[in-house]
Amino acid sequence: MRTCIAQTPTVFADPSTRHTGRVATGGTAITAREAEVLALLGQHLTNAQIAEALFISVRTVESHVASMLRKLQLPDRRSLARHAAVDRTPVGSVLPEPVTPFIGRAAEHAALAAALAEHRLVTAVGPGGIGKTRLAISVAGDRADWRPDGVWFVDLVRVTDPAAVASAVAERVGVTEQLAASPEAALVASLARRDGLLVLDNCEHLRDGVRDCVDLIVTGCPEITVLATSRTRLMLPYERVFAVPGMSVTDDGGDAVALFTARITATGDATRPDSGRVAALCQALDGMALAIELAASRYATLGLDGLEAGLHERLRFFTVGSRSADRHRSLRDTIGWSYDLLAPADQALLRGAAVFASWFDVAAAHAVVAPARERAAVADGLARLADHSLLVVARGEPTRYRAMETIRQYGEEQLDAAGELTTLQAHHDAWCRAVLTDLAAAGPDDAWCAHFDRVVDDVRAALLRCAADSHRAVQAADLAAQLAGQLWLRGRLTEAQRRYEQAAELSPSPADQAEHLRMAAGAAHSRYAGIDVLRLLRTAADLALSFGDRGGAAYDLAWMSIIIDRAPGILAEKRSAEEATALRAEATAISDGSARAEAALGLATAYAEYPSLTVERSEQIAAVTRQAGDGAVESAALDLLTAVHLKLGNLPAAALAVRRRDAVVRSLPMVAVNGFELSDHHQFASEVLLAAGDLKAAGEYADQLARLPFNREEDHLGRARRMKVDALAGRFDAALRDGELFHLAWERAGRPVVPNLSSCAYAVGMVHGMLGDDTRRRQWVRVAQDLHTDPELVTASSRGYAPVFDALVALHRGDTKAAEDRLTVDIDDPEVWGRFGPAQYWRTWYAAVWAESAALAGRDDAPARIARARHAVRDNPVAAAMVARAEAVRGR
Repeated sequence: MRTCIAQTPTVFADPSTRHTGRVATGGTAITAREAEVLALLGQHLTNAQIAEALFISVRTVESHVASMLRKLQLPDRRSLARHAAVDRTPVGSVLPEPVTPFIGRAAEHAALAAALAEHRLVTAVGPGGIGKTRLAISVAGDRADWRPDGVWFVDLVRVTDPAAVASAVAERVGVTEQLAASPEAALVASLARRDGLLVLDNCEHLRDGVRDCVDLIVTGCPEITVLATSRTRLMLPYERVFAVPGMSVTDDGGDAVALFTARITATGDATRPDSGRVAALCQALDGMALAIELAASRYATLGLDGLEAGLHERLRFFTVGSRSADRHRSLRDTIGWSYDLLAPADQALLRGAAVFASWFDVAAAHAVVAPARERAAVADGLARLADHSLLVVARGEPTRYRAMETIRQYGEEQLDAAGELTTLQAHHDAWCRAVLTDLAAAGPDDAWCAHFDRVVDDVRAALLRCAADSHRAVQAADLAAQLAGQLWLRGRLTEAQRRYEQAAELSPSPADQAEHLRMAAGAAHSRYAGIDVLRLLRTAADLALSFGDRGGAAYDLAWMSIIIDRAPGILAEKRSAEEATALRAEATAISDGSARAEAALGLATAYAEYPSLTVERSEQIAAVTRQAGDGAVESAALDLLTAVHLKLGNLPAAALAVRRRDAVVRSLPMVAVNGFELSDHHQFASEVLLAAGDLKAAGEYADQLARLPFNREEDHLGRARRMKVDALAGRFDAALRDGELFHLAWERAGRPVVPNLSSCAYAVGMVHGMLGDDTRRRQWVRVAQDLHTDPELVTASSRGYAPVFDALVALHRGDTKAAEDRLTVDIDDPEVWGRFGPAQYWRTWYAAVWAESAALAGRDDAPARIARARHAVRDNPVAAAMVARAEAVRGR
């Protein structure tokens, strides 16, 4: 009986090559049976082998051979075999003709072709719509001429019975079915001596049948190569799996953008949409070729705005109205094809995976999706979903999985339809909270960071859901604050600030709102965003006052005054002393007299009095703050004491104050409100010890600053001090390397104005100047200006770092006049060095260069300058050595 095929496969064949009753060969009619015998003769089969393949007797074969020798007027069997080989037209060398041109994929094309050159079976694997078939056809078309028998293409999409695979392939290859023969035996006999490429498309729903058929062909037909496309691998031991990725998306376009543009151009649309927005759209679609083509098909009616708006409902938006039976009519149909192939347990697991916004591991899936199942069963199910290209897998410790966004949306639809969505989302919310709790109890090392990075997108998604539910405001506020704390530790300071502000907005409690705002101010302070700090503290103070917390409000206002007077270098806009005075007056008027509020107010007043502040008064303030028990205020008081010693030129005492502050800072909890004190201590300590010429200790503090966990991502904040130390220490390679990294991080952060980093950029400019690269030096001077609130002051200043660095470059080049032109301030002028605190960092270095330039220029007052400089640099051994060198030069 004829083998029954459940549904006829799609066949792309040249009708002229199909057997009818008689076949014309070389102008002579031979029968269909003779044509079959002739084809096998061309493969050099013996009469016995032909008889076995066609299930006829050897005598019948001999009769057919004799008949064809007579009809074709050939002398012998060998001539007949040669005639068959020359005359044979490959039955399967016709591939489907694509309706649209193949775009891009050059790297994937080359890689798949290379795999086919080395392996007998290659399976192109990927989710539905990723572009497997188009890639396979393109590669097969290029290789058709390389194989004597060409290419056979078999689309198995409409074959529903795994047992019918061999019949479908046999029909496509041109094997006539025999009454007593199995299709498998006939297929192997037909292909045994042939040399070609067999492409089996859409194998996933027939995996067992395809596997059996391919195994017969690969083992029995040594010159046949098989290229399969499937959403899951075939699981044969010699199979080479080629994972087809999404189309590439780059900043300047990529294959995905080229495909989108080509498809809208083909419709006659002459517009050229913004490539950056198209790239973002394609990225959101995971580079899925089908999704991109469907999006392009709707561009004419929706435009980019409509397509972007439809991303969260892509299963509805990205569809076409024709070919209703085609599983590629829409994204929903494409995914549904794969979903329907799954066992119920795996369908439930895929639905559940939709609640994860990003990567998840077996433990997470077990906790959230299937707590009632054995963990091993969950692991096995996830592996099967990955095998079906429904999950992306990342090998590692642990192995992680992710559903592409289109598949995730489909799973969410199925969850909703099954009535499971609310339950699974609640499980996911609880899991996110538990993860954040575990992270809070651990240290922020590299493993902690990796763990946080794996879950942060899920926490964001849970927060978004929670915040949208007005009945869960308290939980949403708590989750936002939890997330903010971990983001701050991770070094993502801008988002941490925003999440704390979100927690304040969501919280129904005014007291909690005020605390969240103070934490937000701490995050802003950590990233030197001083204007944001003032705004947030002002809001917190007003809120605190509204519910009767006068002490808290006074504390906030006092800190605002302190910031204006203490840290103008983190303010992107200049704030006046009058504003600070008004804040202190307001704080004094509302203070409840608590020790904490009064300590902050006393410190604010002391900072305002800095120009005339004595050491004794500074010590009194430090004692008061210590008694108040507020570590942050005490740290700021010791900072002030250090600055007073520096103002008075007492570098050893300033260094001792730095060491005293060490102990206080180490006791501060690693939370956002303490971020600035932790950071400021290390950067100020580095500056003080740099002024004292202790380059080793200055570098150590700079390194500690860079290692603070919250500086991990804001790399420009942590790296800057180190490159300045290296510049003055002569480690030019290190300074330039860190300089480039600093610049990249600063650009990535949005080129923020942070005046106290200006000297660090200027130091890198000095190094370029020393090395003779004036172009790069000017570029870095410009960076220093862009970091400052007063760009002109950076280069025009006659005190501080700019004249020191400029003079060092000039002296290195032997241009003493240029050096002297930059060193116009007397080193003992109290109006310069006593009044302007930051300038004191540079007085020792300025004095050394001032003396050296005088000696090299042969000035008459050089001996006097050297003598005065010797006193100024007495506490800086490096500067003292420079002065000694100047004296030696003068003495020659």
